[in-house]
Amino acid sequence: MRKTALLTVAGLLVGLLVACSDGGDASTTSTQETATPTTDAATTTEAPTTTSTIPAAQRPQTIDELLHLGRPIVLAHTAGEDQFPGSTLFGFGESVLAGVDMLDLNVMLTSDGVLIVQHDATVDRLTNGTGALADLTYDEVAALDNAYWFTIDCGVCTDQPVEAYVYRGIRTGDKPVPEGYTGDDFAIPTFRALVERFPDLPLNIEIEGTGQPALDAATVLADELVELDRADASVVTSFDDATVVAFHELLPDVEISPSLGPASAWVVDGTPLPEGQRILQIPPVFGALVVITPELIERSLAAGYVIWVWPNDRALENYDSYIAYLEAGITGLNINFPAEGVRAVEDFMA
Repeated sequence: MRKTALLTVAGLLVGLLVACSDGGDASTTSTQETATPTTDAATTTEAPTTTSTIPAAQRPQTIDELLHLGRPIVLAHTAGEDQFPGSTLFGFGESVLAGVDMLDLNVMLTSDGVLIVQHDATVDRLTNGTGALADLTYDEVAALDNAYWFTIDCGVCTDQPVEAYVYRGIRTGDKPVPEGYTGDDFAIPTFRALVERFPDLPLNIEIEGTGQPALDAATVLADELVELDRADASVVTSFDDATVVAFHELLPDVEISPSLGPASAWVVDGTPLPEGQRILQIPPVFGALVVITPELIERSLAAGYVIWVWPNDRALENYDSYIAYLEAGITGLNINFPAEGVRAVEDFMA
């Protein structure tokens, strides 16, 4: 492990904290030059049939195989939400074409019990609708435009000119569909639809929420993973400790990533993770705490844990940051600019 790379990561994080404490808004600044997503105006009536640029026979079929690729991996965080509309089949599809190794997603239940791919507790931030997911039926959710507030330059923004919302209206038929997709690919998808579209892609799944709604979602997720034969190709986690425990009891052989409690205990005081848990999914910073440090990386690797970083600030979502993480020993980039992450891994391994 290169000392200079470790210091680079630490410097990036400290610099970010200083910028925020001085009143700067690091979340709105990025050195990333975003790739321009496909905007072909051709209309199609069929969903794409190619699920990856990598043949299925060459793709890791289990999480254990994924962890033994011999190189870092790239995950499309909620479908690469700063490069493509988050949590849409279009975004996931474009991320796969960019060459990611794994799809990252969040799941929850609609009011009528359908497991959907959705990050927020409400539909307000991304769509042309309002309301809590727990109060909406699947039919109500599926009718929404999930790319309504997405822009190329700043991800999800609400203060841009109308022309900045390049995918707005595709879902509702008011704008031509990009080649290879349908209007439905800009909706909030079901978990089942995502798996059926990309049956050979490993999945990193976070169960959203707490309490009974999260426990109910865990039960449905367990059933669908078994039915769809994706149990050994999935990592499941949640911020909520009780939800992770409950899911593990349902499917004890599925790879579990530690929830907030165990992960925090390891970061803060070195308490070992629960037996069998080996994938730390952590941000660079959490509040005022710098989480990823040279000491933590060295300690985690020595314990046999891998670290998948999810940069929780857009200022850290760029090629230079990705390279610094890789050189420091980070083994997974769960990121919002998938194409840049793939390029960073290729350059790192060259």
